[in-house]
Formats: sequence, C-alpha cells, structure tokens
Amino acid sequence: PEGRMRLAVALSGENVRQQTGGPFGALVIGESDFRVMGAGVNLVTSTGLSLAHAEMVALSVAQRAAGDWNLGAGQSAQLVTSCEPCAMCFGAVPWSGVSSLIWGARKVDAESAGFDEGDKPDDWAQTLKARGIATRGDVLRAEAAAVLANYAHNDGHIYHPEKS
Repeated sequence: PEGRMRLAVALSGENVRQQTGGPFGALVIGESDFRVMGAGVNLVTSTGLSLAHAEMVALSVAQRAAGDWNLGAGQSAQLVTSCEPCAMCFGAVPWSGVSSLIWGARKVDAESAGFDEGDKPDDWAQTLKARGIATRGDVLRAEAAAVLANYAHNDGHIYHPEKS
C-alpha cells in the first residue's frame, strides 16, 4: 500500500506545483494485476467543476477505461487517495464498485489547511466495511498531510461556498 500511496501523494504534490488544482491525488488500482486503472487529481479550480475532486476524477477515468460503472465487475479494484474522502467522495465509493479504500491524510489535516470536507458519519469507515469495502487509513499520513500544509502555507486557493 505504501508504494501506491506514494504515487497518489506525488500526484497531489505535482498538481500543486503545476497550479492545476488542489492538493489531492487518487488512483484506482486493479487488485489482481496492480495495474493503474485510473488516476486523478483535484481539478476544481482549473475546470470550474465542484465535482472534480481527485477521487471522482480517478473513478471516472477508471470507469471510462473499463467501459463499466462497476469497477468490481472484472477484477476487484482499490481506490487509493492522498486524503480521507470528503462527504461527496465518501458517497461515491460504494457506487463505484471498488472493494477497498486506502487513504493517507485525515479529514482534520485537510480542515487544518482550510478545506471544508462536509458532513459524514463519524463511523464512515465502519459503514464502508459493513458494505464489504475494506479500509485502511493513515498510510504515509505525514507525507500526505505535508502537501496539504504546504498548499495552505503558500496561499493555495481554498475553495468552498461562502456560508451565509
């Protein structure tokens, strides 16, 4: 898992360096052949699309390549993401057909950088496990959190709707 997470974190860092979006990266990996089925970075600011989170992009690329919305239809697939999923991406995980989820940084790390991760159940990982989706967190957390902190420190664009 560390090698896969290294790649997701590298994608998040490169996205920041290229100024193409926020500090988040994700991969969909085939669990039997370890092939990258899809990769994504956060493209919210560069596309103007609020749904263009790294996980959503990676899942979309993988689904398009597979020709199927259900990524578990062939071999089982794993979603690897540099940060714990926000509320929106958490909701997409069960519908994507992935059989496991690995994340690096935590919600608190993203929120410390200024991001609003939305509301999701405190037992969200257990909820996924109850649906048959294996979970593992804090993989290279320090490295993933450092990308978030660096983005905030360098005045990266923190996007979320203004609250009234």
